Amino acid sequence: MKKHIFDAYAIAIAKQFHLTLDQMFTKTKKRDIVDARQMLYYLCMERPIRISYIQRFMEENGHDICHSTIIHGYKKAKQMIDKDKDYEYVVNKLQDV
Repeated sequence: MKKHIFDAYAIAIAKQFHLTLDQMFTKTKKRDIVDARQMLYYLCMERPIRISYIQRFMEENGHDICHSTIIHGYKKAKQMIDKDKDYEYVVNKLQDV
């Protein structure tokens, strides 16, 4: 049911971070890719989309993660948004997707 929202956020975030969807769902710890995924977790959880749905949607895109990773990513993204006005601007822009 919420898959189309997840997909819209994923596409918008990948575009904003100048990534492909394949790059965004790659198992890597490169900072720009991790930031993009964490932004995705944040936007989805604020929508609200349940963590179990986010996990399933990530797995469908080839990126297996656990609940705690999503929660951690959400918290890290929230910290960045609170500290950095540029991140806040991007989130406000993407929430309209």
